[in-house]
Amino acid sequence: MSAALFPRLAAVLAASDIDRKLALTHTLAADWQTGKLDYRDETPVELICGRPTKPDLVPPKQVTQRSAFTKEGRAGLLHAITHIEFTAINLALDHAARFRGMPAAYYGDWINVAAEEAEHFCLLRQRLQALGHDYGDFPAHGGLWAMAERTADDPLIRMALVPRLLEARGLDATPPIQRRLEAAGDEASARVLDIILRDEIGHVALGDRWFRTLCSQRGCEPESTYRELLARFKAPRPPAPMNETARLAAGFTPAELAALTKKM
Repeated sequence: MSAALFPRLAAVLAASDIDRKLALTHTLAADWQTGKLDYRDETPVELICGRPTKPDLVPPKQVTQRSAFTKEGRAGLLHAITHIEFTAINLALDHAARFRGMPAAYYGDWINVAAEEAEHFCLLRQRLQALGHDYGDFPAHGGLWAMAERTADDPLIRMALVPRLLEARGLDATPPIQRRLEAAGDEASARVLDIILRDEIGHVALGDRWFRTLCSQRGCEPESTYRELLARFKAPRPPAPMNETARLAAGFTPAELAALTKKM
């Protein structure tokens, strides 16, 4: 007999202990893949995002930019990315937990993404520990989760402004960070980012696919709708230069990238 999916999602999302959240995420993914969870269950749940007491969350401008050419600086840089990956676990869980009435594939996609984000977190945490630090040792900001809260009422807007906007910005940011790490002699961390960049292209592509699916269902033209949402939510623009190769692989079209570049 299948168990209800949404209470399980809520329990994993609410877990604040890091190791417990990681373990619950992997168990959730395994149970979904073996057909043990029923997404058609209508059990109401309260969604609370659990996170550890550390790191301290500060406004984005208060997160110090550090030089990759010092051990402490590299640790601070990797910590910022590690925090993004921890937040991404919660984002994927919330994508699945918050929106009812979606197809089974939608829930499976985001449950699998949560498990992949947990793997990314572990890889980066290992690099942090190799530098004598751990997750929570530096301040971080909550910008990603703040956008999740702003888009909690509509999956179309959520797909546009979280995976397709904020997570896509990570596709642009990763290659320059890799070059900084390589220049500092930290090949091991740069190669971890190879894995993360490859997987994140797939995650952004899922956001693109579900955004376009929802636009089609509502009779909206996707690319103009996307630009309208950027303006309506005063969302950060894609940075210049964009990683066009990665964005094209994730579902953006050449015409859309050209339009976004003009806007910038």
